[in-house]
Amino acid sequence: MVRTSQKECRLKDGSTVLLRPLVAEDREGLITFFQSLPEKQRLFLRHDVTDVRIIESWTKNIDYDKAFPLLAFVGERVVANISLHRIPHGWKRHIGNIRVVVAPEYHDKGLGTLLINEMVELGSEFGLEKLVVELPLEMPAAIAVFRKAGFSSKAVIEGLVKDLRGRNTDVVIMVCDIGTQYDF
Repeated sequence: MVRTSQKECRLKDGSTVLLRPLVAEDREGLITFFQSLPEKQRLFLRHDVTDVRIIESWTKNIDYDKAFPLLAFVGERVVANISLHRIPHGWKRHIGNIRVVVAPEYHDKGLGTLLINEMVELGSEFGLEKLVVELPLEMPAAIAVFRKAGFSSKAVIEGLVKDLRGRNTDVVIMVCDIGTQYDF
């Protein structure tokens, strides 16, 4: 099942964003979005999003069954990207992993919470039971946004990952139990 519709949403400040799934034609907008992020924000991303080839591979090889990317637009500009990653077989087939990036000027406007809630709803539509997110412990605002969206901290693992500068970073693992948290 692929959700192809777009949705207009209002943020806390009254501005509106358009949410819709990533399509191949979003390549340039996604490149511009990721390249405009400050280095401080890119330090914790799983990929070098300044490498155009990475973004090209995402837009050329869209597989909504593996990863469902949802973009937020203001006008023609991408201001956020969230994706729901699934494993179709095995012991984690009921779990989805979320990754989200919001442009700094859209922090504290409710966009992160809006996007996360969309992913929880989508996870339910896909028949998932749990959603998981891994966040650097040094990002309390992001942790608070996930907590507000129904996620709870399950573990903190000290020094689990290295940021792009090679520094050890503690990670908090948060889980949302879709079945008990939300009544869809």
